[in-house]
Amino acid sequence: MEQKTISELTNLTGKVAIVTGGAVGIGYAIASRLAEAGAKVLIADSNEEAAKAAESKIPNSKACTVDVSDEKQVEAMVAKAVAEFGGVDILVNNAGIYPKESLDSSLEDFQKILAVNLEGAFLCTKIVAKQMEAQGRGGSPRWSSGAAGRIINVTSVDAVHPSGVNLSFYDASKHGLWGFTKDIALELAPHKIFVNAIAPGSIETPGAEYRMEQTKEEQEAYLLKIPMHRQGDPDEIGKVALFLASDLSSYMTGSQIIVDGGKLLS
Repeated sequence: MEQKTISELTNLTGKVAIVTGGAVGIGYAIASRLAEAGAKVLIADSNEEAAKAAESKIPNSKACTVDVSDEKQVEAMVAKAVAEFGGVDILVNNAGIYPKESLDSSLEDFQKILAVNLEGAFLCTKIVAKQMEAQGRGGSPRWSSGAAGRIINVTSVDAVHPSGVNLSFYDASKHGLWGFTKDIALELAPHKIFVNAIAPGSIETPGAEYRMEQTKEEQEAYLLKIPMHRQGDPDEIGKVALFLASDLSSYMTGSQIIVDGGKLLS
């Protein structure tokens, strides 16, 4: 196999990406890095205003309002990517919610988290994979390195080990997403669609604002549990997403990259 340069390996020119939950935080960082590498990006988010604001900042991007737990809306999202950009080559299932819940919570509360975090990833993967297969953009022959598509699921360190109490619903969804990643990687490999996951630890995002409610002592105690003694920056997930979306990860499928500052070691 001819060795490509680093710039060739990371070049996503001509590729089209959908990033769910792409308007803020980790999703925004991922969308930014994919666009910087040359991809056209559909910023899909339930918050229309935030999605449009992200579109104004990220070159070669379009905003799309979507509830990933609604199959019709997901179909419309994929149709928009095809209409605007001509197809879909990369899917990042990043949309997620993580309210704290306990066994005193209702079945509806449990189902809501699963609907967004797990069922949403299923719907996006199902519909996007069909589009990727129909495009037939993978290299030939079947066993060459060219990918027909890449799917990246944003799980969590909670997919490996619980990080705290009252996150059982969230943890169930993320364990499920990691299991889904592995088996779908097997199912889609013959179609040259490669599926991997990123498991972030504590990342400094708008969704983690609850930490601001902690006292200075509580925050310091929390950071001491992380070997790097800091929270991650969203771009530190964006860079890993670029790795998985590009030919840098050409021999990977069914893998999960943990990005947690060493938290799981403590």
